[in-house]
Amino acid sequence: MDNTTPETTPDNNRRVRLDSLLSELQPQYSRSTWQKYIKQGYVTVDGRLIQSAKKEFSPSVKISIDIPETKPVDTFDIPVIYEDENVIVIDKPQGILTHSKGTLNEEQTVADHFATKTSYKSDTNRPGIIHRLDRDTSGVLIYARNDETANLLGRQFSERKVKKSYLAVVEGTPKQVSAQIDLPLGRNPKQPSRFRVSAEGKSSLTNYEVLASSNRRSLVLLTPKTGRTHQLRVHMQYIGTPIVGDTFYGTKKTSNKLMLHAWKLEITIPKGDRRTFTADIPDRFKDMFPEACDELA
Repeated sequence: MDNTTPETTPDNNRRVRLDSLLSELQPQYSRSTWQKYIKQGYVTVDGRLIQSAKKEFSPSVKISIDIPETKPVDTFDIPVIYEDENVIVIDKPQGILTHSKGTLNEEQTVADHFATKTSYKSDTNRPGIIHRLDRDTSGVLIYARNDETANLLGRQFSERKVKKSYLAVVEGTPKQVSAQIDLPLGRNPKQPSRFRVSAEGKSSLTNYEVLASSNRRSLVLLTPKTGRTHQLRVHMQYIGTPIVGDTFYGTKKTSNKLMLHAWKLEITIPKGDRRTFTADIPDRFKDMFPEACDELA
């Protein structure tokens, strides 16, 4: 990043933490990102190097930022299912982040890969991103190429007008062949990066159907009606059939690959076209349930 001196407005009566002040001046970066930049020595105030994010300053100070360019990262191929002037629909490979979390990160993401193809949030770390898949979840991801499309797609997700279908391999077999799981989810206060069933949580609905069972595992179709973080993983764990390979919510004696795949996405794209996009079933599913996967293909 080039040297930058943000514009400031004098206010000698107000003093603000340096990380908060930078977040106000350049909100495209999160406060946690600025804390890391400060600690690594990329910020000077009135010509002095400052490495404490807690130190307070008047907004009238002159701040200079010198963040070195990140070194090149390895590129990767992302299969494109559909593309036009408004959207790009991809089959996200397993193991790739949808977007950076706002921290110092040289790892390439889906957002980085398509950043030059969108004008929506192009100056942030989430260019084109409307929804996300966890790193270890593969499958259909739709990407907006402009603000108008982003608004159209975003409304459908928030109003639950998007139909999402996932395939998962779970440990054991659910007691019912098909059912709806209606259990509210909230953040686990003891482990903030994880979620749990909680009476104080947000309403969360998941429909499931067992498609096949073999060797103490089952192939299930999951159709979430809400889109809470980790919803499918928490719901399946709660009913006693955690998703195979889920190191967050599953068992330790399991596959080293998360067996969760965003298989289909039904949504209306610009010009009123209702489309269903499908991502090929990965080999890791075919290896466990070849006949069932053949029938789905």
